[in-house]
Amino acid sequence: MNITKTVNGEETVLAVEGRIDATNSRELQDAIIGAFQSTKNLVVDFEKVAYVASAGLRALLLGHKTAVSKSGIMKLTHVNENVMEVLRMTGFQSALHIE
Repeated sequence: MNITKTVNGEETVLAVEGRIDATNSRELQDAIIGAFQSTKNLVVDFEKVAYVASAGLRALLLGHKTAVSKSGIMKLTHVNENVMEVLRMTGFQSALHIE
């Protein structure tokens, strides 16, 4: 998995590429939490994410909780149908802001 961080004004974008599983979900979690050190608005771009395991969902949930605690927002963009199906089946679709 690779994560590229870009700052666009008051918004930070994390472009994630690859599979998110137990071996690398901590990297995603750290990137999300780290981004909230300098921004209240975070976009996590999933355009190049083919798969997300439960450990990745945990990282997203912690990111969402961090956003709420900072009165900010974390949104997922470009989520493909396979990943969206996982989000639907686990109920994360209704908990996360997805565009």
